Amino acid sequence: MWIREMLSSVAIVLVIGLILFGVSGVWPPMVAVESGSMEPNMEVGDLVFVTEPGRLAPDEADNDVGVVTYEDGRTVDYRTFGSYGSVVIYRPPGRTASPIIHRAMFHVEEGENWYDRADDEYHSAAGCTELRHCPAPHDGFITLGDNNAAYDQANGLAAPVKAEWVTGVARVRVPYLGYVRLIASGQAELSDVVATTAAAEPGAVDERGTGTEFDAVGGRVAVGDPVVSGGGSIASASA
Repeated sequence: MWIREMLSSVAIVLVIGLILFGVSGVWPPMVAVESGSMEPNMEVGDLVFVTEPGRLAPDEADNDVGVVTYEDGRTVDYRTFGSYGSVVIYRPPGRTASPIIHRAMFHVEEGENWYDRADDEYHSAAGCTELRHCPAPHDGFITLGDNNAAYDQANGLAAPVKAEWVTGVARVRVPYLGYVRLIASGQAELSDVVATTAAAEPGAVDERGTGTEFDAVGGRVAVGDPVVSGGGSIASASA
């Protein structure tokens, strides 16, 4: 009897996994946030559902990866996760740590002097010659963690993010469920999770966006070093 029940449970999990994969087009279809660089819009322990680049792309996207930048999002009022534009998961060449989950701010073309387009709040350069990756070495996205003080490209985390480096686009956030992955991988202790959830004020309303606001079914790294680590049916991501 217990064998039948176990097999039934395994079958249910597999079916759910296949459905999620069918919708997202990427495996694993979920990432657990393991760092704080996307706070307050993504918190450590959040579980984030992602889709492959180009899938479920909004009409506002004008590129093959289905990404709406912060710059364009402000123009057309497209928001996800509490701010304008899309949040992407990407892995630059040579990076062995978890992938990075940050917001796409604007897109640059090869050779572009993007200094004047950049918000000086997120860099300390006095001109293009003092700004890393300026002029742009290739086409790509300038990215930023919502809680970070500098663009990923200004602090040396990554060059402008090429389309082929983008492994997924964040769609929906579920608070706390990502801790299952983080505890299983040793990235969090149960006592820390209990303390975190207990600290949440009873009856408080979570005002962060769950994802794309029009369909609201929606890391433990140094500031500016966000990540998404893989393994199993749920990956983990450092914001």
